[in-house]
Amino acid sequence: MLIKNQELFARWKRLGLYYMFLGIEALDEDALKAHRKRVTLNENLRALEIARSLGLTVAINIIADPSWDEARFAAVRDWALSVPEVVHLTVATPYPGTELWLTESRQLTSRDYRLFDVQHAVLPTKVPLKRFYELLVNTQSVLNRKHLGWGALKLYGGAALRAASRGQTNYLRMLWKFSTVYNTERQYADHLKPVRYEMKPPRPLLGLKPTKQDLYIHMPAPVH
Repeated sequence: MLIKNQELFARWKRLGLYYMFLGIEALDEDALKAHRKRVTLNENLRALEIARSLGLTVAINIIADPSWDEARFAAVRDWALSVPEVVHLTVATPYPGTELWLTESRQLTSRDYRLFDVQHAVLPTKVPLKRFYELLVNTQSVLNRKHLGWGALKLYGGAALRAASRGQTNYLRMLWKFSTVYNTERQYADHLKPVRYEMKPPRPLLGLKPTKQDLYIHMPAPVH
């Protein structure tokens, strides 16, 4: 959208747009295809360059796949530290209503509703599960050091204080909340809790690709 609508984003910038979220999701073509992202890596990087040229502050999302190992986490960390933007990791999670829910070939390791929050792995991990969380938390911790706490307040304090004056204090409060969200022991322990609500397994896919009807979470009632 950003590449095709540069003039629109430029106008929004003049109207006060300051911060935007950009889902780059992956740093290689194979991963983009695996996540069903119908965009190329070059297009993603081009969108990032356009956002920079407009003077926008960008937050980038990268999807951490459960198949990642130590080397893959290290490669993503090195790239993320080489760019000025905020880089955030979420865990690849098939959701009902998405193509991945029906086409993901890996068997779900859990259908606990609470774990489908893009912070937990519900697909098999290449490294032991607890090690996966250690790598995830350590990587995100490194990436966040330049954007959380007093360093972030120094860079973005003006905007944060203006928002606080309007009663919007969520940004200021989250600057020191990293460990409450990312915690290896807690995330691993969540898998050991009794399951109170288990999601229904994906319906069998009849064709090679899901149809629009296949993507319904609740099938519409037949019309008589």
